[in-house]
Amino acid sequence: MSLDKNIETLAIDTVRILSADAVQKANSGHPGTPMALAPMGHVLWKEFINFNPKNPDWANRDRFILSAGHACMLQYSFLHLLGYDISLDDIKNFRQMNSKTAGHPEYGLAPGIDVTTGPLGQGFANGVGFAIAQKHLAARYNKPNFPIFDYHIYAICSDGDMMEGVTSEAASLAGHLELGNLIYLYDDNHISIEGSTDIAFNEDVSKRFEAYGWHVQFVDDVNDIHALQLAIINAKAETQKPSLIRVRSLIAYGSPNKSGTAGSHGAPLGEEEMKLVKEFFGFDPNKNFNIPPEVAKYYKQIGEEKGKKEDDWNELFAEYKDKFPELAAEYEQAAAGKLPKGWLDKLPTFEPSDKKMATRQASGKVLNAIAECLPHLIGGAADLAPSTETNLKEFDSFTSENRDGRNFHFGIREHAMGSALNGMALTKGVIPFGATFLIFSEYMRPPIRLAAIMKIRPIFVYTHDSIGLGEDGTTHQPIEQLISLRSIPNITLIRPADANETAQAWRVALEHQGGPVILVFTRQGLPIMDQNKYSKATGLEQGAYILSEASKTPDLILIATGSEVSLILDAQAQLEKDGISTRVVSMPSWELFEKQDAAYKEKVFPKANKKRLAVEMASPLGWHKYVTDEGDILGMTTFGESAPAEDLYKHFGYTVDNVVKRAKALL
Repeated sequence: MSLDKNIETLAIDTVRILSADAVQKANSGHPGTPMALAPMGHVLWKEFINFNPKNPDWANRDRFILSAGHACMLQYSFLHLLGYDISLDDIKNFRQMNSKTAGHPEYGLAPGIDVTTGPLGQGFANGVGFAIAQKHLAARYNKPNFPIFDYHIYAICSDGDMMEGVTSEAASLAGHLELGNLIYLYDDNHISIEGSTDIAFNEDVSKRFEAYGWHVQFVDDVNDIHALQLAIINAKAETQKPSLIRVRSLIAYGSPNKSGTAGSHGAPLGEEEMKLVKEFFGFDPNKNFNIPPEVAKYYKQIGEEKGKKEDDWNELFAEYKDKFPELAAEYEQAAAGKLPKGWLDKLPTFEPSDKKMATRQASGKVLNAIAECLPHLIGGAADLAPSTETNLKEFDSFTSENRDGRNFHFGIREHAMGSALNGMALTKGVIPFGATFLIFSEYMRPPIRLAAIMKIRPIFVYTHDSIGLGEDGTTHQPIEQLISLRSIPNITLIRPADANETAQAWRVALEHQGGPVILVFTRQGLPIMDQNKYSKATGLEQGAYILSEASKTPDLILIATGSEVSLILDAQAQLEKDGISTRVVSMPSWELFEKQDAAYKEKVFPKANKKRLAVEMASPLGWHKYVTDEGDILGMTTFGESAPAEDLYKHFGYTVDNVVKRAKALL
């Protein structure tokens, strides 16, 4: 027993020093938290987390989230030692160009990283999405004696996570949904960059989380491995409430001069202090990246033993496939990112004889038409399902009692909704969407950006997309949001012009890979364009297409997105009457258009024709690329006003007469 204890202590101390060495070599990073939390990481990976270093994407692995992403050397050290494809050279190249070991954990860059973290609070909230997805998969696929999905979500959080507002939203949602598969360890070290947390943060976190409906425990010393083990065992036994284990630690434990200080939080310890740290733990002060052979062997064996858990699961799943072949096939198809055959046949087609229809209403009709044949499509809204038309009418709500429900009530928690969607999107077997008004995308910018960095595909649905929403006024009328969202790399934003373009927008969103999709819909009714008279809405997939060709070689090109397309069609008719040959281009997605080849781009926007007018009820920024220096933009350069939509259109010039006037001015 003493031998086990000795190797365990040596192993933990090796992680402390390895992490600090990497930060020191990089001359950048956060050594203090990995040094303090090495016992916590050891207990988690050795005793509790199920994983396979040879297959980091094993479907039933436990998820681990380092919400305190600045402490990433803790995670990298364990991943290296446990047998993941992270070499000692990768550890030595911490924070260097083209290294797997980035300054914060990045999904897809290093194996074993389940989500990109760094902005505090995001990892905490991502875990709620992971937990929701696990509960949903278990409800759909688990059968008696076949616990196909029974994994937990573990996270390490910091004081900074606890201060961020998104954590409050996510914790409230998790408590309400009784996500007992969440086990979070909170590193209560009382230190942030500015010094002691007492200068800004003295609330009772335990009572706060108890009020959220969490199971809360306290471990008063992170070095007490037995107490940590017992707390996690208790947390696993509590299957109804999510668990928070508050653990007291001393930042930079083992550093004679910097432990317990902010000086170890965001900077290397320094060469001389590193020597003192190594002496404190009984290591050679002149050796760097020193992993004792017995420690290397010890952790390698742990990794190999853990990998056998997937072997057991594979046997279970093989038997499951024999007994439940349809469910198994459904899951495997969904997990592979493939859509069922025949789903496209469910996409509705709308006729011009139908009455005017808001694209949010068309979106609702599309969702409900395809929902039955896409069982892995799940989502909801931030208390706005009736307004965003995102309720799946034939299906139940996901609740603490019904995990099979497909409608999610995120509450008025846009921050947490966005982050939870990312956790859901990172779970193979589900396609998540979440909805609110376009103006409230501002509350969701961190998760949108992180989804783009990770190149994952949650679907963000935003309605009430312009001054056309009317009387709610300046606070609710989006102006700068379209260009702001378009500026994010790896984003695909689609703003369809009518009901049929909306159906195609959903098709593109569901088939898309490599980044989030943002669907932008109107509140106000729009005419349905005649696909026999104009080009078919399938042109949407190319981002921009010639919707209505000029009577002869165009004198002018009119370009618009969304609700403004029907406006420029009416303007085209007037211009043609006046002898001005006019092409109309519907341009629902800049990003999709930019993926087209040069020949297609030249076909839509001939270089020889620079007389172009873009019309969009939003900031004109960005349109200059498409209208050229001889063109013009009818956009919004002020905030809106509180008035009926028709009055706003007249006031801001979104009328046929004004479009015709601006177009003629170009000629």
